[in-house]
Amino acid sequence: MIYNEEFETLPREALRALQVKRLQQVLERVYHSVGFYKKSLDAAKIKPHEIKSIADIGKLPFITRQDLRDNYPFGLFAVPMSNIVRLHASSGTSGRSTVFGYTKRDIETWSELMARSLAAAGLTKNDIIHNAFGYGLFTGGLGLHYGAEKIGASVIPMSGGNSKRQIMILQDFGPTVICCTPSYALHLAEEGKALGVDMKSLKLRVGIFGAEPWNKAMRDEIEKTFGITALDLFGLSEVIGPGIAMECLEGRNGLHIFEDHFIVETINPKTGEVLPEGEEGELVFTTLTKEAFPLIRYRSGDVSRLITEPCRCGRTHIKMERVLKRSDDMLIIRGVNIFPSQIEAILTDIEGLEPQYQLIVDKAGALDTLELHVEVSDKTFSDSGGVKELQKIEKRILKDMKDYLGIAPNVKLVEPSTLKKTDARIIDKRRI
Repeated sequence: MIYNEEFETLPREALRALQVKRLQQVLERVYHSVGFYKKSLDAAKIKPHEIKSIADIGKLPFITRQDLRDNYPFGLFAVPMSNIVRLHASSGTSGRSTVFGYTKRDIETWSELMARSLAAAGLTKNDIIHNAFGYGLFTGGLGLHYGAEKIGASVIPMSGGNSKRQIMILQDFGPTVICCTPSYALHLAEEGKALGVDMKSLKLRVGIFGAEPWNKAMRDEIEKTFGITALDLFGLSEVIGPGIAMECLEGRNGLHIFEDHFIVETINPKTGEVLPEGEEGELVFTTLTKEAFPLIRYRSGDVSRLITEPCRCGRTHIKMERVLKRSDDMLIIRGVNIFPSQIEAILTDIEGLEPQYQLIVDKAGALDTLELHVEVSDKTFSDSGGVKELQKIEKRILKDMKDYLGIAPNVKLVEPSTLKKTDARIIDKRRI
């Protein structure tokens, strides 16, 4: 099923012409409305009118996640705050998160992209959608919600957590679709089994999963456990949220990127060189229709490969392989993006700690776990009131991690010099 046949099936030549037109428009706009872009383009000695084709996009400088943080909170907005109707933000220590704004038209665009994504999964107004993506500042829940309403489906805005209640709602309300992270779906299955619930007895027929990497083995397990068709949804909060790309029902060998709204490139993450379509590299996105928060050549950090072969579904937009790795040190834990630098910033602000720490990521059942080992200082360790002081520090670390990053690790304080500088800072025991 295709939601917007006019644009989703545009001939490639017409699609490229539309991209060029929209790229020129957005470049002119950001050059004159966002100081960062004017300075960046001037430094590269490029003027917007010099970009005349898609091939010319390689002349433009990149923008990175660090640039987004450096312009916190509203420095990259291209419209006045009076035009902003929605704000979302990523996790981050104070002053280090990234903030994304939306105009009314941006919300409409986002809703359309999610409507396209849901239609690609075969959803209609007759479906009831159990939405267990997180609501709030995270873009997942509300992004999917608006798209579901746009196609006329019934939405259950569950958000995450409270698994026993989720299972009760799945039984009582009879949703036909579930949307969440793949690991949470498997966690619900474990909870259901403990409660004596056969997940195959539910009315679910489709699952839409995203916000964290997952492989074919996880897909097979979800489909077997629930008796559903499991599909992959891709999004980035910085770019718009969910709805950048979606897997269709035909073949399920890649996700269609909605190219009338985004230009995608793959680059060598070390050199920045643009790679031919089909070679594995870091995904770079340029937004073509975002009003409040346009991004020009945003380095996502996600590594994938573009698929140019035509799809039987009739969509002409290029596809991407599912993302299974990163080009940077970002961790995705239960759908939350975490950088070691964010943890370092939290620990630096807490008195009595040494700068040495170690993160151990693992799984308990289907869900990710995070253990944080931190060295205490000699003074703290030898202090006569040591036990109470250590407990106080542990509570402070846990509170700050929850407040700033939205995760609750198992904190373990260790003796001075326990963690050598040569030891790995991050140990990821998960098998993706």
